[in-house]
Amino acid sequence: MGKAGKKGGKRITKKELTAALIDLFQQNPNDTITYKQIFARLDLKTHPAKMLCTDIIADLVFDEYLKEVSRGSFKPYNSGQVLEGIFQRKTNGKNSFIPDDGGEPVMVAERNSAHAMHGDRVKVALFARRRRKNKEGEVIEIVERANDTFVGTLKVEKNFAFLLTENRTLANDIFIPKTRLKNGKDGDKAVVKIVEWPSDYKNPIGQVVDILGKTGENNAEMHAILAEYGLPYSYPANVEKAALKIPEEIDPKEIARRKDMRGITTFTIDPRDAKDFDDALSIRPLKAGLWEVGVHIADVTHYVKEGDIIDKEALRRATSVYLVDRTIPMLPERLCNQLCSLRPDEDKLAYSVIFTINDRAEVKDYEIIHTLIRSNRRFTYEEAQQIIETGNGDYNQEILTLNKLAQKLREKRFSAGSIDFDRVEVKFEIDETGKPISVYFKEAKESNQLIEEFMLLANRTVAAHIGKVPRNKKAKVIPYRIHDVPDSEKLENLKQFIVKFGYKLRTGGSQGEVNKSFNKLLTDVKGKKEQALIENIALRAMQKAKYSTHNIGHYGLGFEYYTHFTSPIRRYPDMMVHRLLTRYSDGGRTASASKYEELCEHSSKMEQLAASAERSSVKYKQVEFMSEHVGQTYDGIISSITEWGLYVEIIENKCEGMIPIRNLGSDYFEFDERNYCLIGRKTHKRYNLGDTLKIRVACANLEKKQLDFELAGKDAPEIEPYHAVSRKKEHEKRRRK
Repeated sequence: MGKAGKKGGKRITKKELTAALIDLFQQNPNDTITYKQIFARLDLKTHPAKMLCTDIIADLVFDEYLKEVSRGSFKPYNSGQVLEGIFQRKTNGKNSFIPDDGGEPVMVAERNSAHAMHGDRVKVALFARRRRKNKEGEVIEIVERANDTFVGTLKVEKNFAFLLTENRTLANDIFIPKTRLKNGKDGDKAVVKIVEWPSDYKNPIGQVVDILGKTGENNAEMHAILAEYGLPYSYPANVEKAALKIPEEIDPKEIARRKDMRGITTFTIDPRDAKDFDDALSIRPLKAGLWEVGVHIADVTHYVKEGDIIDKEALRRATSVYLVDRTIPMLPERLCNQLCSLRPDEDKLAYSVIFTINDRAEVKDYEIIHTLIRSNRRFTYEEAQQIIETGNGDYNQEILTLNKLAQKLREKRFSAGSIDFDRVEVKFEIDETGKPISVYFKEAKESNQLIEEFMLLANRTVAAHIGKVPRNKKAKVIPYRIHDVPDSEKLENLKQFIVKFGYKLRTGGSQGEVNKSFNKLLTDVKGKKEQALIENIALRAMQKAKYSTHNIGHYGLGFEYYTHFTSPIRRYPDMMVHRLLTRYSDGGRTASASKYEELCEHSSKMEQLAASAERSSVKYKQVEFMSEHVGQTYDGIISSITEWGLYVEIIENKCEGMIPIRNLGSDYFEFDERNYCLIGRKTHKRYNLGDTLKIRVACANLEKKQLDFELAGKDAPEIEPYHAVSRKKEHEKRRRK
């Protein structure tokens, strides 16, 4: 133990000696230490220092941090308790540990972290706790690593290199010996695996796994986003080869086993850039006021057998990933874009739900069956929308009838309590190099709703077909798509927040009543300046939908039974549902609940990672797009407020940036978390969520995917912000040179 008796030639303070004492007992949690040993280890030689130490020990005993084992002998109180849980790394060194038992987080200082990484499963020994202080502990074992690969930019020196990481949870850059560079060059974007982190080293030691390309190149940056989330950015050659061996011709015996629906009018409606058409609709009249509507889904599991090489890769991925400029498919291209895709004028194998439905959109009967179909026409959403609006075009009667039924299904769904969370999507026009050249907004129209309603109907029907059984029977295992009730505290916070804008929300009563109130709120805010803001906060109050074999219903849709059946080309849970439906229709026994629950958890996890990567790619393109507009001014709206600044969304293109709190002027601004605002201590100037501001684009940092704004025009602070003054001084300095 280092000397604590004096510090820099001065007498030690109470605060310094308290810290030294706590450190001494933390490093020796199981030892009983006497006054004499404490004085010796802390080098306390003077009578005042010893008396101060005695007083502090008395306080620590009173706080129940220490206990007096025998007269004059002490040890930490209730120390050494070991918990297991997840480690969360922070760049400021104030890491935390989340115990599995659901207890309060434990603070873990960097010196006590044993170099645990963010998300690692660890064992932590608790330190004795002082009253009014947060729990603290130290990592004593890393049970399981969550992640050992990182993405960043190589900085190559003469004899060694570093990976400058973009991951905010890793405080230190990764040291790479020259022998482990894999021919990486300075400025390359790379994936690096940490191979060791000696306890006495500040930096972890790594080796290059892959070189993605030069920093700033579109392909390198998109692959970096995927790698950052542990998602694949290339398809294994052996899996592609296996797909190429699958015959294109359909076996006549297979045709004979299926319901042949090739003679019925059938078509697909998809985005204009789609290649994987995994759903089609058919319609024909049965008699006056009665229709047969077929929802036909690509029969992927006919081609992909459980446990084969293609299936294993599909399971690993669990979902296709949709970045701004590309799709990273779950299945090999030969399957998703050719064999399984329901392309026009080609015979295709499908798994279908055939409905008998009347003019009031009431389902009178249904059949779930393997079919053979032939699409007559491929429509884009825009083409179908034009037919809906004008009444003219190919198969106009069929599309108009389906749309009329879809709108009635939609009306009934919302009346029953489904929540309307249709939101405007930000899209980019991309040139051949991947550079964004313009921004546009995609809004769901009736052609989108037509497809959505029939897919929802099919998914709901399949789930109820398996899950809805007589009271004395047990339902067979199937993956459900579940959505839990909203967080009550967040819902109450939303209710209190929207009052400021003159809105009301019901948070008590039946689910239907609450949901109708929710829908009224979402309708009322449409077109208002606070629309995006309230929609975002409303979404945060909701739980995330996920997959599970334990059905609790789908709150957001208001469905008692719901699953995913309609997109097996891009979602693995749909493939699971197809296989189990086939198994049960053939008289098979129920599947293993534990096996399928594990598959559901994996699928939910991969879905969340894919969504994060998709958001990250949008953010990157927003920053790239705005990098061409640095210095320009825009009208914006405050979309979020934190203690470190304002987040502002540009109204014309929905690109979001931040105004740091230090750039709001000379006043000291305090964050009022309850009312979502910043208030100036001297001027009482308020910045509220939803306020409109004139901003200037100050900086576009592509590496951090970050936009910095500053106030402009009438909203500019009277005293220039710190960074603007700094830039002027630097400019003057350079000019003089």
